[in-house]
Amino acid sequence: MGMEAVPEEHENWKTVLLSGRIVSDHFEQFGSLLGAIHRRSSESIAEVSELFADTTYFETLRLEPYYIYAAQTTPEAATFLNALAQETLEHRDCLVHGDFSPKNTLIFQNKLILLDYEVVHVGDPAFDLGFALTHFLSKAHHMPTERSRLASAAKLFWQVYRGGISTLNWAEELEPRVVRHTLGCLLARVAGKSPLEYLTPAEVTRQRHTVLALILEPPTSVPHLIDNFIHKIETYANN
Repeated sequence: MGMEAVPEEHENWKTVLLSGRIVSDHFEQFGSLLGAIHRRSSESIAEVSELFADTTYFETLRLEPYYIYAAQTTPEAATFLNALAQETLEHRDCLVHGDFSPKNTLIFQNKLILLDYEVVHVGDPAFDLGFALTHFLSKAHHMPTERSRLASAAKLFWQVYRGGISTLNWAEELEPRVVRHTLGCLLARVAGKSPLEYLTPAEVTRQRHTVLALILEPPTSVPHLIDNFIHKIETYANN
């Protein structure tokens, strides 16, 4: 198999974000890209399901080290996380990338290029969204000077994505699961086997407390979740 390499002039989007370069168009592209993947595969679900039915890699590389392990290290969230892992496997709505994050995205000539499809499968689109939103919100937590811009950009990502899948029959019931997956991933990235390396020990503790407070009564929408997460992070930081 031959593949064309991305030219050397590319940048990794994670590195760009951590440097403080928040470009709205990148978030729009990211939402549009994910929406296209989910919409087009959902429209061809019979064909796609035959090719990507196996969830083994997703379970061993995502659900187990993220949700299941975090449930073991955080008993207060065990019921929430174990139920979330089980619920994830019950949905087979479209093609799910499983690692949809800035780290796996290159920027070349202002265009986003997605990498790393090793855990792709037919499953729950809410996982991809929660996984991506977790990266945006965790960086907003870590970078207080860019916090407001990252929060707004996360909302833009969600808005563009939602517009791209609005005609699908599962679109209306998606948002509450996106909220739960975002909370699950936010906790897993500080209590699971793959913690975010840029968060300081104080930020890890703060993010853990914030998520534990939010899962008691999850917000009703993605924008509400973003606002609540930012508010609680800032409240904990100021106390």
